[in-house]
Amino acid sequence: MKKLFSTLMLVLVALTVQAQILQPVKWKIQLNDSGSAEKEIVFTATADKGWHLYDQDLPEGGPVSTSFTFETLKGAELIGKPTPSVKPTTVYDELFAMNLRWYPGTVSFTQKIKVTDPAKFKAEGEVEFMACNDETCLPPDRVGFSFDKKNIKMTAAAETVAETPEVDQNDVTAVQPDTEIIEELPSPGIPEPDTNKDKAENKPVRVSNELTDNTALWTPVIDQLKAFGDTTVSATDTSWLFIFFAGFLGGLIALLTPCVWPMIPMTVSFFLKRTKDRKKAIRDAVTYGLSIIVIYLVMGLLITGIFGASALNDLSTNAIFNIIFFLLLVVFAISFFGAFEMVLPSSWTNKLDTKADSTTGIISIFFMSFTLVLVSFSCTGPIIGTLLVQAASMGTAVGPAIGMFGFALALSIPFSLFAIFPNMLQSMPKSGGWLNSVKVVLGFLELALALKFLSVADLAYGWRLLDREVFIVLWIVIFIMLGVYLLGKIKFSHDSDLPYVSVPRLFMAIISFSFAVYMVPGLWGAPLKAISAFAPPLYTQDFNLYNSEVHAAFDDYETGMAYAKKVNKPVMIDFSGFGCVNCRKMEASVWTDPKVKQILENDYVLITLMVDDKTKLPQPITIEEHGKTRKLKTIGDKWSYLQRSKFGANAQPFYILLNDEGEPLGPSYAFNESVPDYIKFLENGLKVFKQQEKNK
Repeated sequence: MKKLFSTLMLVLVALTVQAQILQPVKWKIQLNDSGSAEKEIVFTATADKGWHLYDQDLPEGGPVSTSFTFETLKGAELIGKPTPSVKPTTVYDELFAMNLRWYPGTVSFTQKIKVTDPAKFKAEGEVEFMACNDETCLPPDRVGFSFDKKNIKMTAAAETVAETPEVDQNDVTAVQPDTEIIEELPSPGIPEPDTNKDKAENKPVRVSNELTDNTALWTPVIDQLKAFGDTTVSATDTSWLFIFFAGFLGGLIALLTPCVWPMIPMTVSFFLKRTKDRKKAIRDAVTYGLSIIVIYLVMGLLITGIFGASALNDLSTNAIFNIIFFLLLVVFAISFFGAFEMVLPSSWTNKLDTKADSTTGIISIFFMSFTLVLVSFSCTGPIIGTLLVQAASMGTAVGPAIGMFGFALALSIPFSLFAIFPNMLQSMPKSGGWLNSVKVVLGFLELALALKFLSVADLAYGWRLLDREVFIVLWIVIFIMLGVYLLGKIKFSHDSDLPYVSVPRLFMAIISFSFAVYMVPGLWGAPLKAISAFAPPLYTQDFNLYNSEVHAAFDDYETGMAYAKKVNKPVMIDFSGFGCVNCRKMEASVWTDPKVKQILENDYVLITLMVDDKTKLPQPITIEEHGKTRKLKTIGDKWSYLQRSKFGANAQPFYILLNDEGEPLGPSYAFNESVPDYIKFLENGLKVFKQQEKNK
């Protein structure tokens, strides 16, 4: 068991290590030659788990569509447009207020061409695409392709004219020298092979004269950021930790339900009476707890294995799935209120009981664990379902398994502890009316949570039945009714008489009423940061009196830096994107804080650089990156290259504080909606800047 636990931990640790320079989509481009005049160029994209590639021809105002540009086409003509091999996933995006189409996993686009003059055949161009996951979007990227007469079968007459030998049909993949399509980018901090002398000696990267007149502003500062202990440039993904604790909390809540709590003393007493050898009884009870963990862990792994992380993520954002889950949560809530009891068929538990009695040893204990899982389903089902949806939306490949592990660990702890220390059973609260009260409270919470899933479907279909103010009104009513119930003013059929209000119930009622009052200003447009992840977006609200947004003074790096030098202020660079959902979240939940707003507007020169800005540069800029020559064609290309080359990152949002020489004042800051952390980030930069000014 120790070996198994160690292996699981190693897998989890391995999953957390990710380089900040991301390349989640890899391309393979080849020309398929059937020998006839019509041929096919096949563009195959493979996205890592949790990532997706956008479809072609998305509506204006949305993210960057995948596009195929033929810059040179001689001796041939295109037939139609590139055709995808699979249908895209369609999801309504709240930020863009439109349906977006994307491809998880692998997709191939086939472009048919007709060769009219084999001797002169030449096809050159590039694919432009944008990759996103639930947490971030990368700036638009391009890969090039090039084919000529050497890559096709030619007629004898054409061969004579071209004096070119026929090539093997299978040897048809060709890529421009400036782009290695299927190559992995090196991770920051990991030395590359000594193929480039400058890189091997860690010399500064040469900046093209076409790019800037002030090379100091473009000089890489990655080593300086690492010296500051930058956790973004050397990032690790801790979303799995959040899922684990969410599962653990769900398990603790499940313990307090009428389906599980009464089984603790019954089960532990059974194990202690099963044998006169107390050590063996304790060992059996611990095995029982471990069996519960194994059952839930295997369940989580099976869910991921059957559906896959990307499919689960697609489900979590699918309108129909959200309607189904909304209805399920409403049904569970009605059941918790006492209208009916949801139980699995008794034949299932009877068979497992029979198996447990007819077998011995570990197998018997395992079947008893399975019986507990089935018997407690009516109470644990809603908690597990909500947990799985949350785990799926995090984009972590083993998210459901991690969540289930946390849930099962919390659920199994009491059985093992009370078996080891049986005297503790005497101090346990006895089953009674308080358990029914817990069930009703969960019913109110399930009803409130169900509205979140209905909101997603409402936005997707454009019903506008659940605009932000309607959502907030319903939540206010639900939590007021919860407070009234806790004070004993509402009574359901299975509730016991409440002769007096206990102190815990009083405090819970105060919390519920206070939360309801907190949401009232939201009816007039207050941001309500505590529920911003649940409520519909502000643009769905008809009556909005709130206006406290922060806007950057500059959208050009060098212009903003020149102004900062003139007024002697530090700079905050905001690497953002029109298609960056988390950038908008930071602007809405963090930048609107009065203190953050005051610091950004008065103490810093704020420069926002959009890495997906499609505005064409006056002329393309040639740069060298990772030993390859590339061209920057748009303003977004330029800012994306600045972020990669100077700061060693390519995900947004990305915030960095600089002095007027382009040197960092501290570590960078990524997506984190903690206002105190953001204020600390800004104040530390100011402190370092003032110290540098004193030392001049």
